[in-house]
Amino acid sequence: MTIKTKYPRGINLLQDPYLNKGTAFTEAERKALGLQGLLPPRVSSQQQQVQHILNNFHRKPNSLEKYLYLIGLQDRNEQLFYKTLMDNLEELSPIVYTPTVGLACQEYSRIFRRPRGMFITKKDRGHIRQILSNWPHRHVRIIVVTDGERILGLGDLGANGMGIPVGKLSLYTACAGIEPTSCLPVMIDVGTDNKSLWSDPQYIGLPEARMRGDAYDEIIDEFMKAANEVFPNVMIQHEDFGNQNAFRLLAQYRDQYCMFNDDIQGTAGIALAGIYSALRKISGKITDQRLVFLGAGEAALGIGHLAVRAMTEQGLSEKEARGRCWFVDSKGLVVAARTDLAQHKRPFAHDFSRHRDLLSVINAIEPTILIGASGQPKTFSPEILQAMARLNERPIIFALSNPTSQSECTAQDAYRFTDGRAVFASGSPFPPVTLNGRTFLPGQANNVYVFPGVGLGVTASESKRVTDEMFAAAARCVEEKVMKEDFAQGRIFPSLSRIREVSLHIAIAVAKIAYNGKLTAMAEPSDLPGFIRSKMYDPVYHSYLPAKNKNNEVGR
Repeated sequence: MTIKTKYPRGINLLQDPYLNKGTAFTEAERKALGLQGLLPPRVSSQQQQVQHILNNFHRKPNSLEKYLYLIGLQDRNEQLFYKTLMDNLEELSPIVYTPTVGLACQEYSRIFRRPRGMFITKKDRGHIRQILSNWPHRHVRIIVVTDGERILGLGDLGANGMGIPVGKLSLYTACAGIEPTSCLPVMIDVGTDNKSLWSDPQYIGLPEARMRGDAYDEIIDEFMKAANEVFPNVMIQHEDFGNQNAFRLLAQYRDQYCMFNDDIQGTAGIALAGIYSALRKISGKITDQRLVFLGAGEAALGIGHLAVRAMTEQGLSEKEARGRCWFVDSKGLVVAARTDLAQHKRPFAHDFSRHRDLLSVINAIEPTILIGASGQPKTFSPEILQAMARLNERPIIFALSNPTSQSECTAQDAYRFTDGRAVFASGSPFPPVTLNGRTFLPGQANNVYVFPGVGLGVTASESKRVTDEMFAAAARCVEEKVMKEDFAQGRIFPSLSRIREVSLHIAIAVAKIAYNGKLTAMAEPSDLPGFIRSKMYDPVYHSYLPAKNKNNEVGR
């Protein structure tokens, strides 16, 4: 039987990663779709294929080889890739994203095999709309865009930073069920100030200095406008822009387009969730806390602003709340007397004596919570950790810098130098720690708990804006999903195995904010949870044969 379908046939079907099922095509499908002879004869179930993938994955000698294997799978069979990822998220997400994606970005030009997403360069000014129109999928709902200037804690990697948007969008699908064809990774290549890349013959980007100033602003502005024209109702996530651009671009576009900056707002959401959860664990109140941040960039200041919002909601004035947040940058404590402060730091510049090192800051401020977002490894020294333990019965210590090599301290050190009393979380995963007969499961303050659910809620409700209120709600939603069993294991975040449940919970809260705030023209569905659940992609194979009616006849 040969049938006419909307699907490609033969080898063209096998080469389409969105439709290919590989050895899972049934004998009837193979006959009907011109696949006979193009596949090995034995038909596999999808679950058998997943096990085959895992067997090969475990044979790979290192994390980078495992990354390449999974990306290769994504290139040839999207449904199997996402089924494998969703069913094994705790094991595979550190390979698909942090910390392995950092190494993958450093090696991106050398391991480049097949383009994913779109590359827009400074030479494309005036033609960006036309370039975006080349993308084969018209119903794009989420774009993750970077210019590669501040990739994780690794600095300026230029076009090699494309691994970040690709990885983030994989997590949108795996963790919140965003349809893969609705996702578009974008690299805006305006050059790089990483001069070592200029002389690398394998470098895939523009080997020249970064464009800055008005010309840079013009290309970003053209992209934002063109993306919204080509893909109506799209949500745009800014990712890993440098500090000098990230804050001002967010301020410029947040009230104009449906967009957010994950390094500022997403990191703030998961850090606040961790604070809520840690305080529930130790029976503390957020209005009683004093926070010291090592770092005063996008992540740290984003957390600070959202923490201030949380404190004011609990009764503090904004001035009182800001007075409980202190920042340490490369030149010391951020105080009002300093004349070298960037504008985005000034709201947290307090009237206080100047301290140049973190230990003296801790002794002077006596914080209850220490948060690292500096990109500087091993800066939470034994002396720092011991000082936090001396000041607090249960010190809250978050070492959030990514990848693992940039973390302010290890989980082992956090527990060891606080006699096991720390409530600890990190940006990248650490293995369990055994100390004095107790085993601790370190929490990972991973943005993946937040941004996929926010994206699902925004796109399902067709919200025209992404607001700080949505990230504050997401923080509460994550904390609400932390169970007693998690606390018993020393964890302050839900297991990643429950991430789709968490994302759905966030999406419902985000959509309600959109409906209540009149941020969408859609009427709120009578069954909002059911409506959002219906939007979640499930990578389960379906038959490509026409359905048969009750008389066993092919339907027309």
